[in-house]
Amino acid sequence: MTAMPIKLEQIKSPADLKGLRPSELQALARQIREKIIQTVSKTGGHLASNLGVVELTLALHTVLETPQDKIIWDVSHQCYTHKLLTGRQDEFNTLRQYEGLAGFTKRNESEHDPFGAGHGSTSISAALGFAKARDLRGTDEKIVAVIGDGALTGGLAFEGLNAAGHLGADMTIVLNDNEMSIAKNVGALSSHLAMLRANVTPTIRRAREDLTRMLERLPMGQSMVMAMDRFSDGVKGMVIPGMLFEHLGFTYLGPIDGHDILDLIDILEQAVRLPGPVVVHALTTKGKGYRPAEEDPRSFHSASPFDISTGRSERVRERPTYSAVFGDALCRAAEEDDSIVAITAAMLDGTGVECFNRRFPSRTIDVGLAEEHAVTFAAGLAAAEMKPVVAVYSTFLQRSYDQIIHDVCLQNLPVVFALDRAGVVGDDGPTHHGVFDIAYMRHVPNMTVMAPRDEAELQDMLFTALSLGTPASLRYPRGEGEGVELDREPEALEVGKAEVMREGEDLAILAVGTMAHRAMEAAEELATEDIDAAVVNARFIKPLDEDLIVQMARRTGRLVTVEEGVLAGGFGAAVLELLADNGLDGTKVERLGISDEFVEAGAPEILLGKYGLNPAGIAAAARRVMSSD
Repeated sequence: MTAMPIKLEQIKSPADLKGLRPSELQALARQIREKIIQTVSKTGGHLASNLGVVELTLALHTVLETPQDKIIWDVSHQCYTHKLLTGRQDEFNTLRQYEGLAGFTKRNESEHDPFGAGHGSTSISAALGFAKARDLRGTDEKIVAVIGDGALTGGLAFEGLNAAGHLGADMTIVLNDNEMSIAKNVGALSSHLAMLRANVTPTIRRAREDLTRMLERLPMGQSMVMAMDRFSDGVKGMVIPGMLFEHLGFTYLGPIDGHDILDLIDILEQAVRLPGPVVVHALTTKGKGYRPAEEDPRSFHSASPFDISTGRSERVRERPTYSAVFGDALCRAAEEDDSIVAITAAMLDGTGVECFNRRFPSRTIDVGLAEEHAVTFAAGLAAAEMKPVVAVYSTFLQRSYDQIIHDVCLQNLPVVFALDRAGVVGDDGPTHHGVFDIAYMRHVPNMTVMAPRDEAELQDMLFTALSLGTPASLRYPRGEGEGVELDREPEALEVGKAEVMREGEDLAILAVGTMAHRAMEAAEELATEDIDAAVVNARFIKPLDEDLIVQMARRTGRLVTVEEGVLAGGFGAAVLELLADNGLDGTKVERLGISDEFVEAGAPEILLGKYGLNPAGIAAAARRVMSSD
């Protein structure tokens, strides 16, 4: 009787993988790829990275006994197969949707997610923590960290490697090497891994294993194996420059084919049995199994919904994005000033710096996933009389907080921080919303903090920031601009001066960035109710336009502050401080922003509505402040 073919729907937990034949695991791999492609084509998500780790994830869950054993995924944007194998198939169509499955690992979503992530380079340190806790408890679970070659360029990854090697911890690190992070990997480590890929093949490893087994059957065979190992180490030292992992105290296994399930299972079983820290080096193909993603893994790193048959995105952009406008403005500035240097952390495309790189390659530096280095490197450039512009997502600049303070602002160096993806960014969830930068920038001495209401003002603010000669940051949102005219030459803004967009006598709405347009819509709605609202485009979060705000407070006695960031320490808090300092703490104030919680995944319009950051929410806040007399 012929066995029924295995179906993905039969896998309710990793336990269902035990005992499956290689052909059945390969059949599951094909079904998983199909499921991921179908789902992400509708929801959007990290496609290429997930297609690259299907066999690796199947092998891990075949060898390990999760949730007792722990898999710690670095960044965790490649965890879709893991979710499908750990009881979340029925919810998979809600991936990255509001109140649906997260696009990353999440501790409160499943017992199989022991550690949450969303930023890179964290897995090794976290896994070492799990390993140390296990040893202190006296238990025997296996600990595995899965990290990509891109995330391995981050400084925290090296700190974790150093500590794990020093402690001799029993843990396994799986290096998922696809030669990509988001963009092409850069740096000396990437070159080192390329040498490993070229010079140590699975064929050589298997030949060595066969020879070892033969020698061990002979008298004195074990001594011969030890001598061979010593000779092998000497040869590897010549062939593989540095022997990085083994010199750090790790047993190194690989490289192996990351799409050969049998080979993966075999080497992972060896790895988890070996004492001490072990690195398994798996070579994978980003986008494996879907030709458009294999041919263009950069575009399919974080994909919008797309047509499966063509790979083309269903999103049609009608206006240039803020990122593109920033990149064009930076190029225009660099044509006039050859001291301008652009720095990005593996985000040439995402931050709009790719166009700058094409025109000024010698003045473009991609540091890899190393934001801390990016900031201190920029400080060095600035101290050497260059004008560095660090283009980075708001959420990732959080990683460089000490460098901003210690290396840039303390020395009052002219580094410009261009913070892309500021505010609510959507489906990637709490690790990616850029809602903290106002609070963590505005209290640092010497820092000027700006937010443009549209893409034309973004050009003006970049021009202003480059002319200051002191630290400056400008924040702007993800996605398309407002569609305003961009042909005019940028103008320097008067620092600390806001723009009154609408006069009004009943209250004043003080808005930050693109919230100014929503505030204008709210004011028009309020006008139909005979409520006369002034609207102010703050422009500068630091320094505030103190004279204007005090004047508005005295004239109307009612203020509404609106910011796409956290309320704690944000723009509204700065306004309250100003009012208190001027004896105006009796002014009635409504603050709109992000409350004391992490913002979940969801479409921006849903999330902005939740926090009252849309015209209806702003109008409602104005009515509340009007009725509080």
